[in-house]
Amino acid sequence: MIERTGNRLQVSGDVTMDTVTALFKEGLNLSLNGAADKGVIVDFARLGKVDSSAVSLMLAWLRETRRSNAGLKFANVPANLSSLANLYGVAELFNLDAA
Repeated sequence: MIERTGNRLQVSGDVTMDTVTALFKEGLNLSLNGAADKGVIVDFARLGKVDSSAVSLMLAWLRETRRSNAGLKFANVPANLSSLANLYGVAELFNLDAA
């Protein structure tokens, strides 16, 4: 589930293979409808379980917001998701520090 407040998207719950498609579409609709002009902050403070599909989701959102010339930042990325991004060599795309 994603809740929008201004230009911040708060993602809560699990980001797994079972949920990633719906989250991608929901996040894209929310970010490109009104928040994209200010840039978007995706806040992961309320995440549950994650798997490698969460990294794919981040990459997909990043690609789509770049297509619309919007800024995108990730906040409160949990250690397990940051570790996956480092494992796949994409943490620098998300401005995440290497573990």
